Amino acid sequence: MAKNHHILELIAEGEHQQLDFKFEVSDSKKIARTLTAFANTDGGTLLIGVKDNGHIAGIRSEEEYYMIEAASEMYCEPKVPFEAKEWNLEGKIVLEVKVKSSSLKPHKAPDKNNDPKAYIRIADENILAPEILELAWNKMAALQGTHIRISKPVEKLLNYLDTHPYITVNQFRKIARVNYNTAKNILSDLLAIGSLGYKMVDNTIVYGNICAK
Repeated sequence: MAKNHHILELIAEGEHQQLDFKFEVSDSKKIARTLTAFANTDGGTLLIGVKDNGHIAGIRSEEEYYMIEAASEMYCEPKVPFEAKEWNLEGKIVLEVKVKSSSLKPHKAPDKNNDPKAYIRIADENILAPEILELAWNKMAALQGTHIRISKPVEKLLNYLDTHPYITVNQFRKIARVNYNTAKNILSDLLAIGSLGYKMVDNTIVYGNICAK
């Protein structure tokens, strides 16, 4: 039983940004959204055979692993590497699937209409990545890198963040008197170079000296 303490401790944590429970894998496309959300954020662990309330049900067959593999290779663009391990908890098998944060962001998975979309993990949910974050990822991948010009809007943004923990896109547009495209480009630049982070507050993505938690 000592060997299983690791999994029991994880289950005791409950679902959060880096931990998700699945009773079973019945839809590889849906699982692909979780894999990409972990890869696009801070990585995470998926426990298959565990209900949302933490009850250990166990997986029913080896088919669960192949469904995860199909999710990664067929429905994640680009595919999401993972490590999987089986744990025997009093005769019930739980599959632990570990995903690392990726340097190849954005990874995309099919939405309900089968359109490839980028997801991120916020708290215990997978949500669509905002356009600003996708733009930042593309800039991070650009060979020439990202250059920031300290313009008046950037100065106003940084001054605001000296006295406030975070800012929304609309707040930035208002204090800097810029249109959405300008605000989007400035925020994505600062995200790309690591000067800003993001998180969810009241169902809105906000930006500041923060991390996605």
